[in-house]
Amino acid sequence: MGEFHAEIKGRINETHQSLQAARAAGDDFLADTHASELEDLYRIAARNGVDTYA
Repeated sequence: MGEFHAEIKGRINETHQSLQAARAAGDDFLADTHASELEDLYRIAARNGVDTYA
């Protein structure tokens, strides 16, 4: 796995964890922010052929 693939997968995992934490804390604004970032990261991964399900 290349450095880009590892980095994007790492960012997705970190953002997903941050999203879960924001939801658990009841912080809707922060949860929305993380959800938007996660969508962007998935879009970037898809454009670059990164399998985010593995």
